[in-house]
Amino acid sequence: MRKFLCAVLLIGLLCGCSYGDTLKSDRLFQVALLQSLMQGEYDGVVTVGELKNYGDTGIGTFKGVNGEMIVLDGVVYRALWDGSVEVAPDDETVPFSNVTFFDADIKAGNVNASSSNELKSILNSIVRKHGRNQFYMAKVTGLMPSILVRSELEQKEPYKPLNDALKTDQREFTYSDIKGTVVALYCPDYMDGLNTAGWHLHFISEDRQKGGHVLDLKVQDGVLELDIISEFAMVVPNRESFNVKSLATDMKKDIEEVEGK
Repeated sequence: MRKFLCAVLLIGLLCGCSYGDTLKSDRLFQVALLQSLMQGEYDGVVTVGELKNYGDTGIGTFKGVNGEMIVLDGVVYRALWDGSVEVAPDDETVPFSNVTFFDADIKAGNVNASSSNELKSILNSIVRKHGRNQFYMAKVTGLMPSILVRSELEQKEPYKPLNDALKTDQREFTYSDIKGTVVALYCPDYMDGLNTAGWHLHFISEDRQKGGHVLDLKVQDGVLELDIISEFAMVVPNRESFNVKSLATDMKKDIEEVEGK
C-alpha cells in the first residue's frame, strides 16, 4: 500500500463524526490540490478502486494526466486523447479528483443555455440563493446541440507544468446534437488555494462513448440536479516531489488558461 498523508478539513455540522467513519456522507472528497497538479505532480495518490469508496459522482484525472475523469453513477470513466471513452480500471491511480455520493437537493427541468458561461450563470443564481460558501456538485442531463470538449496526451517524466503540457498535447473535439450529462463541481472563493473557485465542467455522452473537459456548450431542455455539500475532506501525497513544491504560489492566471480554451 502506498503511503499518503491525509489532511482533513471538515466544514459544517459533523454531529461528532470523524474522517472515514461514514463514507456515504454529505462530503466532498478531494485528492491532492489543483495547484500541485498545475505544477506537474502527476503521479497517483489513491487508486480508482479506493476513490470509489468516497463518491459516486465527480471529476478529475489520472496518472500522467492520461485523460479526463468523469465519475457518474459509481462508474469512473476516462475520456482519452483520441476522443474515445473507457471505464478506468480499479488499479489505475489518481493524482487529482473531487467526488461525492450524490444526493439531489435541488431539481429543475427545462434548462437552456447558449454557452458554458450562460450555464454557469444559471448555476450561480442557485448558488447565490442557497449559499455561495457551500460546495455543490451538479448534473445537467439532456441534449447538447453543440459541445466542445478536450482531453490530452499522457505525460511522461520529467513532467512539465500542466499549462505547458496542454499547449502542445491538448486535443479538442466538437460534437453536435449529442445527448449526455455534464458533471459540474462548484468550489467557494475560499478554496482558491486548494482548487479553483467557481464551476468546473466535464461531460460524458449518453452512450458513454464521448466525453472530456468542457470548453463550451449549448444545452437544450436539460434536467438539472444539484447536491449541496457542507463537508470537505482532502488527501495529499507524502512524497518528496510534493513536499518540496511551493504551493502558496498564486496560480490563478495559469489555472484560468487551463480551464478555458
